[in-house]
Amino acid sequence: MKIGILGGGLAGLSLGYFFHLKGYNFKILEKNPETSGLLRSVNIDGFTFDIGGSHIIFSKDKEILEFLVSLLKTNIIKRKRNTKILYKGRYIKYPFENGLSDLPRQDNFECLYYFVQNLIAKERGLLKPPVNLKEWFYYTFGKGIAEKYLIPYNEKIWKFPLEEMSMVWVERIPQPPIEDIIKSSLGISTEGYTHQLYFYYPKFGGIQSLAKAFEESIKDNVITNFEVKKIKKEDGKWVVSNGKREFEFDKLISTIPLQELFKTLENVTKEITKAVENLKFNSIITVGIGIDRPKLNDFSWLYIPDREILTHRISFPSNYSPYVAPEGKSSLLAEITYREGDEISRMSDKEISERVLDDLDKLGIIDKRDIICITVNRIRYAYVIYDLNYKENLRIIHKFLKDMGIDLVGRFARWDYLNMDAVVKQARDYVEGHSQV
Repeated sequence: MKIGILGGGLAGLSLGYFFHLKGYNFKILEKNPETSGLLRSVNIDGFTFDIGGSHIIFSKDKEILEFLVSLLKTNIIKRKRNTKILYKGRYIKYPFENGLSDLPRQDNFECLYYFVQNLIAKERGLLKPPVNLKEWFYYTFGKGIAEKYLIPYNEKIWKFPLEEMSMVWVERIPQPPIEDIIKSSLGISTEGYTHQLYFYYPKFGGIQSLAKAFEESIKDNVITNFEVKKIKKEDGKWVVSNGKREFEFDKLISTIPLQELFKTLENVTKEITKAVENLKFNSIITVGIGIDRPKLNDFSWLYIPDREILTHRISFPSNYSPYVAPEGKSSLLAEITYREGDEISRMSDKEISERVLDDLDKLGIIDKRDIICITVNRIRYAYVIYDLNYKENLRIIHKFLKDMGIDLVGRFARWDYLNMDAVVKQARDYVEGHSQV
């Protein structure tokens, strides 16, 4: 039994790792010169940047977390989260609802007042259950928290109308109890997202070190520079071709984006093609900045809901690990989402970098005179968008592929906004559940 795995990102490498443990025969086909996908890191003048956006290692699943930490052996460092939201020139504790006392007094009052009013209205049955993401923010947090932070930030990152977004993923957002909101408003310390309060990160090599740790024992099973152009089934075997070379498999698993997979398939109906075209996603631009200062601040990352500022999130890699920047220097990574064809997508890398530097200098986060290194990278598939037709489109697509016999694992293959730990768990569970593969 020979297994073909399309894609050498975290999902593909995880599958390969777990198949290897069981002694299966498999190949991973990756179109790029190297593996790692969204976890790829680059080294520029001694600075290491994660070009797919800031990634940290954390999980509610203790078993998965311990496994990921063990995989990196000694190349691991533990940090306590210190994350802020930049609101009206103030650094507000993250998540927003746990930092209300940091707000201007009137804003603090409005957040608490509307949260309580909302709670009373819900208990009296006066509020209709929400049917989209925007309504859910109002329903769950009240007008104050929703309008001051959650709505502007989410509009900025998704670049998609929130009233047209599904609530599929809201289970990932903790719903704060009334006592925490009151404590937060009064300045009594509370914590949200406690599973993320402490996180891990590689000492050396950026987040790609995690992907490479998966790859280490399966290098001989990885074929790079192999862009799949055609997939067909002949005599019960899958034949996968890049136009010059072919591989034959008994079983095929795809971890690549659905749009890319369907470019390789024959006899796809108009209904399926339309469903694939209707899947929505965001792309991302990351701007890595090397700074000639030993320490900018002690933040882990910073959220910026202000629509006038191009980036929505900034992370500080040299605060994750001192070994990702030269001694006496520090680093910053700015993230900007975009949709293909929009104004941001049409900006050149030079325009993007200049705008980011101007914004951050204006905010007082950096001094442009300290910049010694900058790199701009674009990743096409970054975030799955859960629009209101998401489930139906996915049902049609998944049924078609299931009938064909192609299995799916990972964020853009399953079309599900999975964190790293969830991707690894999905890969492990797939292998465990397919012992007859």
